[in-house]
Amino acid sequence: MLSKKLEKALNDQVRIEAASSQVYLSMASWAEGKGLEGIANFMYAQSDEERMHMLKLIKFINERGGNANISELKAPKNDFGTFQKMFNELLEHEIFVSDSINELVHVTLEEKDYATHNFLQWYVAEQIEEEALARNILDKINLIGNDKGGLYLFDRDIQQITANSAAITPKE
Repeated sequence: MLSKKLEKALNDQVRIEAASSQVYLSMASWAEGKGLEGIANFMYAQSDEERMHMLKLIKFINERGGNANISELKAPKNDFGTFQKMFNELLEHEIFVSDSINELVHVTLEEKDYATHNFLQWYVAEQIEEEALARNILDKINLIGNDKGGLYLFDRDIQQITANSAAITPKE
């Protein structure tokens, strides 16, 4: 059984995951409108992934005797200036989500809800991967600079990048 404090905190995270899905959907649409099909497809996939994170939380809340709430969302912005700025915003957003997950984990410890703490460890690991992915992409973008040929190759290749490949450390 979830405490009311933890139920509220989990529902706040449901809203954050839903908003994340919308942010990435907006980024995908923007990129598609700029002819950046690879980036658009990558962002559509990110949007889907965030929605799955939200659904996983909803099911958990309901299974633990709580009531998952689906709340209204603020519309995300729809202009990102450049693809470089968009990916900087992606990293900033992932850091925000990581901070939110960490705060949620803190609440589980305060409430001595170790089942929820254990459940949230998946999200902690996921956020490590998401931040690593965003940093990896920004490193590639910095290598490209303003080279249009580099952007073409990046747009084509980004569809091959996954969170798991970005977080894997090389073997020595």
